[in-house]
Amino acid sequence: MSSEFESWGRVRRKPRAAADLTEFQATPSGGFLPFGNGRSYGDTCHNDQGRLLPLRPGAAISAFDPDTGLLTADAGVLLSEILAAVMPHGFFLEVTPGTAQVTLGGAIANDVHGKNHHRRGTFGRSVESFTLLGSDGVRRSCSPEANAALFNATVGGMGLTGIIEQATIRLMRVPSANVRQTAFRFAAIDGYFDAIDDIDAAHEYSVAWIDQLARGGRLGRGVLMAGDHAEDGGPAKPPSAPRLSVPFSPPVNLLNRLTLTAFNELYYGRAPKQSQTGVVAWSSYFHPLDAITGWNRLYGPRGLFQHQSVYPSGTARETTVALIECAQKHGAASFLTVLKRFGEVPSPGLMSFPRPGFTLTLDFANSGERTLKMLDALDEIVIAAGGALNPYKDQRMSARMFEASFPHWREMEAMRDPALMSDFWRRTAMALEPRQSSKQAANA
Repeated sequence: MSSEFESWGRVRRKPRAAADLTEFQATPSGGFLPFGNGRSYGDTCHNDQGRLLPLRPGAAISAFDPDTGLLTADAGVLLSEILAAVMPHGFFLEVTPGTAQVTLGGAIANDVHGKNHHRRGTFGRSVESFTLLGSDGVRRSCSPEANAALFNATVGGMGLTGIIEQATIRLMRVPSANVRQTAFRFAAIDGYFDAIDDIDAAHEYSVAWIDQLARGGRLGRGVLMAGDHAEDGGPAKPPSAPRLSVPFSPPVNLLNRLTLTAFNELYYGRAPKQSQTGVVAWSSYFHPLDAITGWNRLYGPRGLFQHQSVYPSGTARETTVALIECAQKHGAASFLTVLKRFGEVPSPGLMSFPRPGFTLTLDFANSGERTLKMLDALDEIVIAAGGALNPYKDQRMSARMFEASFPHWREMEAMRDPALMSDFWRRTAMALEPRQSSKQAANA
C-alpha cells in the first residue's frame, strides 16, 4: 500500500511506500523506518528509497496508575491522548514539546524538549522503560538499567535502533494543568538576556517570542513568557479538536514579509510593557498552534524550512544577534522565532540535540536556492559558535554540519538496526561513512 506520509515542512511531497510491521524481519532495498504522526519538519521521518512502518493504527494506552503517575502506552499514541487520559487525575507530562500531536514513540526517538529544559531536561528523562523490536525478531526490554546502551541510543536515535512498541513514562502531579503566566515585552535582545537568569531561577517554564524583522536599536525585541502550573488554575479543559483549519495550501506563501511585519507590530504592541501575571489555559501556553489544523500550509505549495540551533551561553547574546542579522541580510522573514534556554540537566540520549546554552528557532518559507544559501550561512554562524543543529527540524544540513553537531554519531551507527534507514541518516552519516572507511584503509 502507499500513502502521502508527509513531514511537517512539506518541502518534499510524494507518495511513500508503507509496510505492515509483520514484514519488518525481511529487509527490502532501502530498508524500513517507523513513522509516527509526521511532525518532524524534515527528512528524519522520510525513507523514500525504502518503506515506512506506520505506528498510529490501533495504538492505545494500556495502563495508568494515578498513585504513582506511571503510564504505559503503545508508541503510536499521541501526547494529546495521554494528556486527555491523565489530566482528570491531576497529572501532566514532565516535558511537552510545542505540539501535542506527536506520538509517544516520536517523542522518545527525537528526545523532544519543552519550555522547562532548564528544570527537567528532555523527554527521555521521564522514560522509565520501553520494548524495542529488532529486525532479528527479538524484543528487548530497555531502561537506564537494562540494555542501557541500547536505551541511550534509542532515546534521540530517530527511530533507527529498532521499533519502539510500548513505553512506560513518568508523569508529574500538578495543581492544575493551566498556567500562571508572567509576561512582559523587551525593547531589544539585551532585555531578554538581562532578565533570563532571574526568570529561569523563579519559574518552571520560560520562552520568548522574537520579532525577527526588527532592526537597529530594536533588533531582537520580543515578549518573554514565564510560567508555572497554577495553584488556583481551576479545572482545565482536556485536549479538544482544533477550532480552525487550513484545508488546502494556498498558491502563494501567506506568511511573507508584508504580512509578518503587520503581525509582529500587532503582537508586540499588545504585549504588556511591564511584567503582568495571570492564569492562561495550558493549551494556549504550551501548544497554541495546535488550535489550527494544517497551519503549515500557510507557507504555500513549496513548504517551509525550520532552522533550530543551540549554542553556548558565553557568547549567546552575540550569536543570537548574528543569526537574526544574517536572516535579515538575506531578505528572509521568519514567522515563528523562538528563543529559549537549555539548562545543565544532561540528556540520556546519545544523539540528543539539547545541551547547555540557548536555542533559537526560525521558520522560513521555501524560496528555493535563496533560502538554502541563507540556511548554509546560518549554519556557519552556529559552527563558529561551537553549536549544533536540531536533526528532527532539518532537511538540508550538510554532512559536515552533522558531524560538528553530533561527534558521537559513529557510536550511534554501531547501534543502528541494519534494516532501518532514513533519508536524513543516508544524507548525513552515510555520506561520512565511506570517507571514514577510506581513511581506515589508508592507515592499515
